Amino acid sequence: MLLLLLLLLLLLLLLLLLLLLLLLLLLLLLLLPLLPLLLLLLLLLLLLLLLLLLLLLLLLLLLLLLLLHYYYYYYYY
Repeated sequence: MLLLLLLLLLLLLLLLLLLLLLLLLLLLLLLLPLLPLLLLLLLLLLLLLLLLLLLLLLLLLLLLLLLLHYYYYYYYY
């Protein structure tokens, strides 16, 4: 039950972060005529780095949840 709740919370967090990233991309597209190409590339690179970091964090959290699950399973049974 606890695991399910944690997974749900994690999913919600991920959705929120994805929404934030989409908003950032939209803002970038709106500011596109005003920005030089180099700056735009830099921002896109930064965004990509942020996304990779997010994925890594998600993987670590999932691993932690799995470990907790096995720990509780071992502890209670």
